[in-house]
Amino acid sequence: MIQPGNAICIPDDPRRVFLPFQRRWIDDSSRLKLMEKSRQIGVSWSTADACVERTAAKENRHDQWISSRDEIQARLFLEDCKRFASMYDAAAKDLGSVIIDEDKKITAYVMSFANGKRIHSMSSNPDAQAGKRGGRVLDEFALHPDPRKLYSIAYPGITWGGQLEIVSTHRGSANFFNELVEDVKERGNPKGFSLHTVTLQDALDQGFLFKLQQVLSEDDERMAMDEAQYFEFIRKGCASEEQFLQEYMCQPADDEGAFLTYDQIAACEYRPGDEWELTGTEKQLYLGVDVGRTSDLTVMWLNERVTGNHFTRKVITLQGRTFSEQEEILYELLANPVVRRTCIDSTGLGMQFAERATEKFGTYRVEAVRFSAQVKEELAYPVRAAFEDKAVKIPRDDKIRADLRGIRKKTTAAGNIRFEADRGPSGHSDRFWALALAIHAASDPPGEVKYESTIKRRFSRPGAW
Repeated sequence: MIQPGNAICIPDDPRRVFLPFQRRWIDDSSRLKLMEKSRQIGVSWSTADACVERTAAKENRHDQWISSRDEIQARLFLEDCKRFASMYDAAAKDLGSVIIDEDKKITAYVMSFANGKRIHSMSSNPDAQAGKRGGRVLDEFALHPDPRKLYSIAYPGITWGGQLEIVSTHRGSANFFNELVEDVKERGNPKGFSLHTVTLQDALDQGFLFKLQQVLSEDDERMAMDEAQYFEFIRKGCASEEQFLQEYMCQPADDEGAFLTYDQIAACEYRPGDEWELTGTEKQLYLGVDVGRTSDLTVMWLNERVTGNHFTRKVITLQGRTFSEQEEILYELLANPVVRRTCIDSTGLGMQFAERATEKFGTYRVEAVRFSAQVKEELAYPVRAAFEDKAVKIPRDDKIRADLRGIRKKTTAAGNIRFEADRGPSGHSDRFWALALAIHAASDPPGEVKYESTIKRRFSRPGAW
């Protein structure tokens, strides 16, 4: 039954399973295939269909090796394969999780077909590709910790037959995935890839919203949208315009002007399923607080320091909350004796906030930091060093990533360094500065940041108190 919705672009045959861009990808038999795509438009799903069609064929001679972003995605990919095998009435058996490398403890989710060939769906460990022969699918390729290494190990596996398929959204202009795309578009396609590009707009024009509205509940707000409204709905939901253009419109973010690249950020994010928040067993915690009131956020970033590394244990973001409410939350954190040191932004609205915390908990545990161009420079570079050395772990979160990406280093006409960030609905890169303050709080011995103490200034003013 065709479910009503407000989509305008209706496929020629509404009952067909796949949209034109999905069908072209499935039918492309090129030895090397490359797709830059929007998020969540059904490409991984159609890739699973292609894997089943190839592997189940009686004349097929090759296994399929699927590299997913993480173990959860690997399991979900095989679930999609099972659904298509059932649709096609292909004789297939789910073998569950199978050890494929005893020495390195590498496992894969495996499905076996009547012809003896298998689909192996595994997480992103490049070593899992070594020594394996058959077709390759590298899903969300740009999100892998080291795409170049993954490619170099996977590519020889199709020497004796099979296809190599690379599918991904972009993760910065410096990422190896973008290098492969640029090879095709700008450098004469030396490797011979067949390139597919599918933006959110492309998918909508080909009937994506119609397909989506067939599975949504009748009371879902997206049922009342047409394609233009859905496009704006997705756009406004993104943490930044850069994120929208990159993850939905196939426009890689410019890493040249960014203080932190996407690769540096991605390499330091916790993996899905990692338990990273406070457990009560931490021994050394350090807190950074960037203070805001209305348009900007107040962000409290709590790190655990272990052998010189900074592990995020809590991130609290507050907007439009009274100072008394913010203080209550801050003081609850500071009451924990393992919070060794706290650095608080004392610029503007933060002055009273920092002074009151210092009076209550002492200057040894609380340091007021007044931002200036020089102070921001001295705070920012240790953050980049931590990401370059992979000495920091942060949550995988679009808003955090947007804040970290939002910092731009600019040189003035006078030769001075200035750090700037675009102001948006999610703040003013407040999470970046909270993290910078937390890392500074953990400096050992405490690093010197050149600022005028608000406490000293308060007592030095004639007539103060």
